[in-house]
Amino acid sequence: MPVGVEVLADGDLTGEELDTLFHAARPGHRDTDFGPVLARSLLRVTARPSGRLVGYADVIGDGGAHAFPLDTTVHPGVRRTGLGTALVRAAAEAARRRGAHRLHVDFEPHLTGFHQRCGFRPTAAGLIDLTGTPG
Repeated sequence: MPVGVEVLADGDLTGEELDTLFHAARPGHRDTDFGPVLARSLLRVTARPSGRLVGYADVIGDGGAHAFPLDTTVHPGVRRTGLGTALVRAAAEAARRRGAHRLHVDFEPHLTGFHQRCGFRPTAAGLIDLTGTPG
């Protein structure tokens, strides 16, 4: 993980900061109203060197045993440093402290190595694609 980066659960965060990070990390990102997203979060984890947001993970929950990390994002300038793994591990620990028993993730083939480094293992699961997108 980059030296001097603080990974923190439930630190201060603004939608403007998220838009800035997402514009850098996700080509084609459009400004988003993050208010409703942040209001529904079980928790969020941020990473900041010197106050600048360079990493983010949102965790939603079902109010019980299940939690789901979403939108884990690392700024391109600090990728491949272990920061993404640190974000997910911090999110898992914070979710556990809040009562979650399981952390679920969409297991995509191109993210297999990352998911394994975070501690996930593949499981059989079902999915209904509500977008109607084939494949």
